[in-house]
Amino acid sequence: MEYAYLGRAGLSVSRLCLGTMNFGPETSEEDSHAIMDRAHELGINFFDTANVYGWKKGEGVTEQIVGRWFAKGGGRREKTVIATKLNGAMGDWPNEQHLSALNIRRACDASLKRLQTDYIDLYQMHHVDRNTPVDEIWEAMEILRQQGKIIYVGSSNFAAWHIAKAQEEARRRHFTGLVSEQSHYNLLTRTVELEVLPACDDYGLGVIPWSPLAGGLLGGVLRKIDKGRSASERMLAELEKHRDAVEQYEAFCDELGEDPANVALAWLLAQTAVTGPIIGPRTIQQLEGSIRAVEIKLDEKALTRLDEIFPGPGGPAPEAYAW
Repeated sequence: MEYAYLGRAGLSVSRLCLGTMNFGPETSEEDSHAIMDRAHELGINFFDTANVYGWKKGEGVTEQIVGRWFAKGGGRREKTVIATKLNGAMGDWPNEQHLSALNIRRACDASLKRLQTDYIDLYQMHHVDRNTPVDEIWEAMEILRQQGKIIYVGSSNFAAWHIAKAQEEARRRHFTGLVSEQSHYNLLTRTVELEVLPACDDYGLGVIPWSPLAGGLLGGVLRKIDKGRSASERMLAELEKHRDAVEQYEAFCDELGEDPANVALAWLLAQTAVTGPIIGPRTIQQLEGSIRAVEIKLDEKALTRLDEIFPGPGGPAPEAYAW
């Protein structure tokens, strides 16, 4: 496994981040624990979760699964850089969601209890909150850090101007501010190249792409269908929209002699500011198959071909649409 600093922070994380969203709804607790153990064996030390994962409002099912794994001991917690998120509704009352100082305090304490730990390595805002002032958010995060409950703060699904606003307010307060941004980023979804990636690069944020396989479209979907694997109606609808590009992509992966999923991950690892994409395996086999992505080094010819198959927005703004 390769490691990288998370943005400008001195924190070293694996270049693949283990996503836990499937733990509970798709993967049993026993299998989830086995996947996390195997991730450590493979050198993955960066795990991502969220208080809403598990999709039972207010229960934090996935955080609880991770917490019970930590409780087994054996250095599991100490070896793990654990990232969790807040913003989504954890109840039906008004202050059980978003980024008010009240919810930040309550949500953090609840996540700590579920995770069975006394600190969170990376506490991430799952989405922008347009109704809470940035200074209120930073004051709440500063208190959590002073209390030793969190170490670093990250964002997710922020626009570039949200990142800039947050960082300038943090600078005014002499606070570290954001060290990372989780963005929807893959070969098919490249909007963040316009402004988010340049902003992260300039402010020193590590980018953690989510949905790196575009919901499975970049994971060899045509091969799987040809082998008799079923696909959801949503997947088939998305495939029809992008069939020509996906066909070219899978053919190019055949030329490279690599699995499409690993090429998609390797492409992200070659992009500016990207620390490591989030992989969300449902099985140990899927986890083990992803490790190859770190070993793949795409040359300029391969990167150019992928740009031809999946054209991005044209580079950073404003040159992408002006001069």
